[in-house]
Amino acid sequence: MQKKWISLGLMSGTSGDGVDASVIKTNGTNKYELIKDKYFEYDIGIYKDIHNLKEKIHKFEDLKIHNKELDNLERKITIFHAKVIKELNINEETIVGFHGQTIYHNPKEKISRQLGNGKLLNQLTKKNIIFNFRKNDILNGGQGAPLTPIFHHLLSIQNKIKLPVCFLNIGGISNITIVNDRENLSELSSKDLGPGNCLIDSWIRKNSDKKFDKDGQLASKGKKNEIIYEQAQDLYMNRASKEKISFDINDFDVSFVRGLTLEDGATTLTDFTANIIGDELTLYLKNFKEKVQEVLVCGGGRKNKILLQKIKENISRNINLKLIDDYKINGDFIESQAFAYLAIRKILKLPISFPNTTRCKVPCVGGELIKIK
Repeated sequence: MQKKWISLGLMSGTSGDGVDASVIKTNGTNKYELIKDKYFEYDIGIYKDIHNLKEKIHKFEDLKIHNKELDNLERKITIFHAKVIKELNINEETIVGFHGQTIYHNPKEKISRQLGNGKLLNQLTKKNIIFNFRKNDILNGGQGAPLTPIFHHLLSIQNKIKLPVCFLNIGGISNITIVNDRENLSELSSKDLGPGNCLIDSWIRKNSDKKFDKDGQLASKGKKNEIIYEQAQDLYMNRASKEKISFDINDFDVSFVRGLTLEDGATTLTDFTANIIGDELTLYLKNFKEKVQEVLVCGGGRKNKILLQKIKENISRNINLKLIDDYKINGDFIESQAFAYLAIRKILKLPISFPNTTRCKVPCVGGELIKIK
């Protein structure tokens, strides 16, 4: 009988507004049981620091220029995670999968920088910490993302979801996973599609006191600027990075809608994002070797009703778009549960990424373990 481990996954996504925490019990292969999910909101100082620094970090050299600020923020973020762990009151044996806050991601330069100090978190909490999940994949020629496909596979098997099935994750970046085989993990397939919430969120943050467009309310009141929209589509379709298969939020900016009202900008960006997701999703499924009819939507973007409606208008009619919540799975905590699962796979020395998911040369074990002393 396989041992079952208790693990805590901590995930701070591109929205940079807080930490999703999930405690699970898993054997690290084909079974898991959810114990607890909880969200912890960053204080306003950390939230502002994250987004202010993201505005300054556009290339590798910027990491050196802003090194002191990054170190200070990393310490604040790590201490915040330590408080989260303390509040959850987990036992000493619990393994912690600590993702951290991505500040810069560029696989071409062999770097994916997450703010989060695993050694400091280990010292503060006296827990076994696994962090730096993306590094080994990138060193083996991978993109370092997405890392959740193997957990999507587990969700499919455990919830008896009919295969093949596609998971559409709409976070800051949108990406998909196709689960095609119950046994063979090398059959997993995934890729980034393009922007998810990042353009819409950035526009809202810069032009209002809100963090995001809740339920798509602002986009529902605005009018799409056709000229700007068409120009943006042309620029995107003819971009130099067309062959790029992994994106960072810094790959996209909202400057092309500058001058529009808050609502019109939200509408134009929502339509632009939905068009890219819809087109890329349809193209990928069309070229896939088997017919995929069901697409399960997870991530924060699934709550934006206008974005979801626009995506539906931009995909083939034979594709059925459903919320993952329809399977009684909470779509807000997929990634935090995933990193709890990935942490145990590190302990077991099992791969978390594969050539068809991140383009790595060989299946890769991921994460660095900092043990309790």
